[in-house]
Amino acid sequence: MNVVGYEISTDRDRIDVDAVFHFLSEESYWCPGIPRAVVERSIDNSLCFGAYHGETQVGFARIVTDKATFALVADMFVLEPHRGKGLSKWLMHEVISHPDLQGLRRLLLLTSDAHSLYAQYGFTEIGNAWRFMELLRTDVNQIT
Repeated sequence: MNVVGYEISTDRDRIDVDAVFHFLSEESYWCPGIPRAVVERSIDNSLCFGAYHGETQVGFARIVTDKATFALVADMFVLEPHRGKGLSKWLMHEVISHPDLQGLRRLLLLTSDAHSLYAQYGFTEIGNAWRFMELLRTDVNQIT
């Protein structure tokens, strides 16, 4: 899978933290207003995928994982001018195919609007949702 004129990389040195921060804090529905320090720490502690058009970062996906049993797909996006070209599908293909994510028992993600994209890669609604619990803290977007 490939999209002409684009590249996907897990090279952490290529991540444009400014671009990721801008999208997450100002354009995403899931973490508006997130502080830059939180974005930086999340990138530092995750397996990250960048989608690039030349040297410009146009997409991102962050995977939180122990690389043995579990992974959470988070903060996946493609910038508006680059949507509709298959980049989100290619990005998910690269995530699912990554060597560090093979043989995991469970991959999770949360989405409000991209169910059909993720379903193409085997994701389904959580079975036995009653088994899952969360502690949701809406007031912790600060670094102390």
